[in-house]
Amino acid sequence: MGPMDGLLAEIFGFAAFRPGQEEIATSVLNGHDTLAIMPTGGGKSLCFQLPALLRPGITVVISPLIALMRDQVRALREVGVGAGALTSGNTDEETEEVFAALDDGTLKLLYISPERLANPSTTALLRRVQCSMIAVDEAHCVSQWGHDFRPDYLRIGELRRALGVPVAAFTATADEETRTEIVTRLFGGAQPASFLRGFDRPNIHLAFAAKNSPRDQILAFAGARIGQSGIVYCASRAKTETIAQALREAGHSALAYHAGLESDRRREVERAFQQEDGLIVVATVAFGMGIDKPDIRWVAHSDLPKSIESYYQEIGRSGRDGAPAETLTLYGAEDIRLRRAQIDEGIAPDDRKEADHARLNALLGLAEAIACRRQKLLGYFGEESAPCGNCDLCDTPAKTFDATEAVRKALSAMLRTGESFGAGHLIDILTGSMTEKMRERGHDGLPTFGLGRDLSKAQWQAVFRQMMGADLIRPDMARAGAFRMTEAARPLLRGDARITLRSDTVESARQGPVVKAQVSEDDAPLLSALKAKRRALAEAASVPAYIIFTDRTLIEMAERRPQTLDALMGITGIGAKKLDTYGAAFLEILTGAPVLPLHPARMKLAGRQAADLFDLLADAQLALSRGEDGTGKFLSCTHSTLAQLADRKPRSLGEMEHIPGMGQLKVERFGAAFLQILSGEA
Repeated sequence: MGPMDGLLAEIFGFAAFRPGQEEIATSVLNGHDTLAIMPTGGGKSLCFQLPALLRPGITVVISPLIALMRDQVRALREVGVGAGALTSGNTDEETEEVFAALDDGTLKLLYISPERLANPSTTALLRRVQCSMIAVDEAHCVSQWGHDFRPDYLRIGELRRALGVPVAAFTATADEETRTEIVTRLFGGAQPASFLRGFDRPNIHLAFAAKNSPRDQILAFAGARIGQSGIVYCASRAKTETIAQALREAGHSALAYHAGLESDRRREVERAFQQEDGLIVVATVAFGMGIDKPDIRWVAHSDLPKSIESYYQEIGRSGRDGAPAETLTLYGAEDIRLRRAQIDEGIAPDDRKEADHARLNALLGLAEAIACRRQKLLGYFGEESAPCGNCDLCDTPAKTFDATEAVRKALSAMLRTGESFGAGHLIDILTGSMTEKMRERGHDGLPTFGLGRDLSKAQWQAVFRQMMGADLIRPDMARAGAFRMTEAARPLLRGDARITLRSDTVESARQGPVVKAQVSEDDAPLLSALKAKRRALAEAASVPAYIIFTDRTLIEMAERRPQTLDALMGITGIGAKKLDTYGAAFLEILTGAPVLPLHPARMKLAGRQAADLFDLLADAQLALSRGEDGTGKFLSCTHSTLAQLADRKPRSLGEMEHIPGMGQLKVERFGAAFLQILSGEA
């Protein structure tokens, strides 16, 4: 029996390690840089807490949430371990108590928030108290590819180099890209001792359902589990309040939790959830990270999560005691539009947005899976498994159909329209719907027009959703979110492969309630791209977004799609100053191409009739610069002169000669042609 085994039983009360814990804890104890990827509920904390008691000096633990740190510090103190936390949530008395314990040498684990790493005094403090190891919880937060990126985590690598101590990093979920970035950011590219424990949590039952009165679906799910602790995750703060109220009215003990609550109220909810049996917390994803409550019996999502990584972390908060736990995730077309918009409206580079869209596609693939969900989930993390027998699709197999012809029709409609449209217009083509856009573009003459009338628009939406889930199509960042085909779709289009989709979700698809949206479905991706540009400009200038342009202005841009600076000047809310300052940046989004700058004199005329006259005058001048026969002396007018001509519109050669910059020679060369243009006869 090693030194850790005695402490494991004596302090923590466990007779034996869980699978995988001992080898990870041994690596940490021996001072090796360590990266451990373990499932939520797999006992990550013990893997650094136990070695910390046996190592000299203090182990610093960096965690992303105050609730997580407070919870672990409280649990450690309960078993007699010297632990403290320095966070923005501390009272003055709590902070003084931690510093006193550091001075007395009675602290073994010091939890600090990542924000404190920005303070230069933190490194000096950690040197003074003889920090001997850094433990990083939720290490995926260091990755800009990850779903919970925290910029302050990027400073951990600097702290490691400054202190010259080993790092032990832990996360419950990280795909290959994220793991690579963790190694680069935290370990300087040197390979740590790596441990990849299986991602499977076999005690958790997995289930998804298409939205059909989601409030009632959540109430029914909770109603079948009266008296059990559970979490309902929602996409918005407002929804947490309404669902919590509905649960209370149905007789449940339920509280809302979101970032808009006062910090004292959030702490009160966290405390209640830890201490009260059978409490349901209805929350945004701000709740639950690191919560050590072992007996959460169920987790429900009233809205689709952001990604498989987010989904896995959130459902992983249930059943940490190993006893059976249940999950339900609701999803619908509006969820997908919301998640797509959140990606598009972010200011991440296009390659990261592309990766996020691929991650969302993978989650849709899990939602629309045709066989065992656990196989699909574990396959995403690179693990193979047999059918689990503990998911809704193992309980009741999905109905499927050969969807090859339907998918080929959809792909054909995409290609014949230049991969320039989203689902809305493509479905109008397939169902033969004669819209204004259809007439304008002549798409009613396409071979695919009306070829899909056997399915309703709602059913085609279900087909497109499953095509995204199979990663056959993705929104194209360069084309304002229009669908483009992936390489995986080419064999289907060529007739070299076939595809099976779920028939039950297609057959049951019905037109849901009309959701009030700012713009049509086809204009929504462009509006998101315009909002992303507005956000980037606003952050760079440290001003509110509406100072750049209001939503009304962006909506009009997305609907009218101006292609020139002159046309942009006709949009509500765009004056000369804003056109000059922001016009080119937004026009580049609208046209998808770099915008050539206009001369300041020409820019002042933008949107006016004089702008058209200026352009005609400039063309005439260019044609006559060496005379009608092309052999004369080169002559030209300045932009300012052309602008004055366009603005003042002289009616004779005599008047023209008095325009600054003209004169007799230029009037003789250009006068007749200019007068013809200015009189409207050109």
